[in-house]
Amino acid sequence: MRNGYTIIELIFVIVIIGILAAVAIPKLGGTADLAYMSKGKSTLATVRSAVATERQKSILRGNGATNVSIYNASGRVFTRFTDVNGSRILGNDLKACTGIGCWNPTNATTYTFYRSATPNCTYSLTNNRFVDTTTGGCTEIED
Repeated sequence: MRNGYTIIELIFVIVIIGILAAVAIPKLGGTADLAYMSKGKSTLATVRSAVATERQKSILRGNGATNVSIYNASGRVFTRFTDVNGSRILGNDLKACTGIGCWNPTNATTYTFYRSATPNCTYSLTNNRFVDTTTGGCTEIED
């Protein structure tokens, strides 16, 4: 008697591996969109926190709730926030782009977050708050 596998056993194993791959691959494809949304949520929380921190610093300095402004350098978004020293609030710059999961400045106070669904999310620095101005709201990255 020979030790080995029959052709039927090998075909059976290949079929099972094919079924598992057919189920797993579509699930893995959807994780990229979830990762982009998580990245957007994280960035949004960081920017909102930085705006709130600058607003509080301004109040503590005795300047009242003066307007916080965001400077844009060439090709960058959320580069730094103004404060007395001109120090950077965000540790890393975000490169501006228009692909899914990217932030891009529309003007000095309005930013767009690109997502797979339409419309893209629009946020504006209004009254020292980074608020969602998307028509119908951007529930994907809002908590």
